[in-house]
This record gives sequence, structure tokens and C-alpha cells, in this order.
Amino acid sequence: MTSPDLSIIILNWNVRDLLRASLRSLAHSPALSVETIVVDSASTDGSAEMVAREFPGAHLIAAAENLGYSRGNNLGLAASRGRHLLILNPDTAIVGDALDAMVNYAEAHPDVGILGPQLLNADGSVQSSRRRFPTLVTAFFESTWLQPYAPRRVLDRYYVHDASDDATSDVDWVTGACLLVRRAVVEQIGGFDEEFFMYSEEMDFCRRARTAGWRVVYFPGAKIYHFEGKSSEQAIPERHIRFQRSKVRYFRKYHGPLTASALRLFLLTSYLQQLLLEGVKGLVGHKRELRRQRVRAYWQVLRSGLK
Repeated sequence: MTSPDLSIIILNWNVRDLLRASLRSLAHSPALSVETIVVDSASTDGSAEMVAREFPGAHLIAAAENLGYSRGNNLGLAASRGRHLLILNPDTAIVGDALDAMVNYAEAHPDVGILGPQLLNADGSVQSSRRRFPTLVTAFFESTWLQPYAPRRVLDRYYVHDASDDATSDVDWVTGACLLVRRAVVEQIGGFDEEFFMYSEEMDFCRRARTAGWRVVYFPGAKIYHFEGKSSEQAIPERHIRFQRSKVRYFRKYHGPLTASALRLFLLTSYLQQLLLEGVKGLVGHKRELRRQRVRAYWQVLRSGLK
């Protein structure tokens, strides 16, 4: 059986309507032979049934539990046959011939192992999707309450603000909403590290690919809408825990246990400070329901220990 040009792997959790729109947007690439694999992580909103009913040509893998990003996408990778592999979030929509453009660029540049398109917000503005590897200083500021106070050069470096959004460029890593991966990369380094349930797994994956000699490229010649965070915003405390836990795990893997322990202690202290601040604001009667929700979320983070 001839291998398709592209295997598209979509991992879904409870975003049925966005998944439907994403699958419909894939029809814009008639020049490619494509297989579509949908891995559904035990959704309760009828997502799997919708795929089976409305997209019978897709290969549906209905899991009995929420697998997380790494395990779920690895399941799709194992079932795939394409020469190129597209890891695609369900909260995305392909713009025009983006799939053809990505595959054509990869074919023309055989040393490119991973390609990330330009991601767009719903209003058409460019979404930040390319990164440099974080330093410990970056980790103290990025996605914590201190981010607004970070020295500008720290986050400018991390978010690659020194390069144009419209310039094709080599980067350290690209975010996991849409990743075109050469099959040879997976055959060489394996799939996603399943120790990362969610968040930082694409950073780890790109780092392993770069270490193995592959280029990682940000490619604005392909554009894709990304309606960010629609799955993770359904479980806000878990999102905090998984994001920060994965950050600590990444630093343990690449910078050692002492650095990871220092980061973990800093993050827990930060959440304790925020919990106390939200509690005081609630006591004086300022947006009490919002304060209660935040206190509960931060308390769950502290209870987790980010271990």
C-alpha cells in the first residue's frame, strides 16, 4: 500500500464543534494524498460519535481515558503511514493551501525536521508561536504573576521578538498547535516524552530533534487559525498544575535536579503569595466569587506540590 504524503493527527478532548470545523478546513489541499487520524481522549460531548457519523473517511481512535497531549499524539503517530506527519490541535482551521505549502517546503529542505506555520488569532492577528529555549531567569518570569515586571530583554529573547513575524527562520522550538514533522525524525528520536502530560512536550521534542541534527523552522508561508486554549480552559486548576509541573520537569531533564528544585520552590511560593492576596481581596468584598475561584485554583496547585 502506497504511503500517503501526509498523516494528519488531531488529538481531541471535548471541543466537538471546533473539531468539526477543523476537519472541514482540511479539504483545501487536493494536491496531497492525506490520511486523517482523530484520537479522542474520552470526550463526553459526543465528539467521537460526530467524527464517526460526519467524517467516515477519518481513522477514529476512541480512547477510554484522557490521555494527555504526549500519549494521545503518540497513539496517532503509531497508527500513521504518511511520509510527513502533522500534529494538529482541534481548535485550528487551515488557511488556503497551508498544508501543501508546508509539505513543499519540507520536501525542498531535507534537513528540516520540524516545521511550524504562522498561527493566527481569531481576528487575524499573528499569534506568538516560536521560541528560544528558556533560561532559569525566563522560567521565573514567563507565565507567572511576575511576567509584567520582567526585564524586556528576557522575554524579547524568549519570544524571538528580534525577528519579523513574516520571515522564515530557524528557531529553537515552535508551539504544538501545529507541527509538521518528518517521519525520519520520529524514527530517530521517538515520539513525545510521555512524562509530559501536557505543556512543554513540544519544547522537549524540538530540543531532542535539534540535538539529533535536525533544523526546526518557523514558516509564515503557511497560515493556520488557532483558537487558543479551548480544551485546557475547561479545567483551570489542572491547567495551572500541568503547566508549571511540566516546566519543572523540563528543567529537571535539561538543567538538573537542583535547578528544578529551586524553580519549584519559587513557583509554589508565588502561588502562596497569590492565594493570600486573592483571599484578602475577597474578604474586603471585591469580586468575591472570582476571588473564591482563584483561591480554590491556587490551593489545588499548592496541594499538588508541582511534583
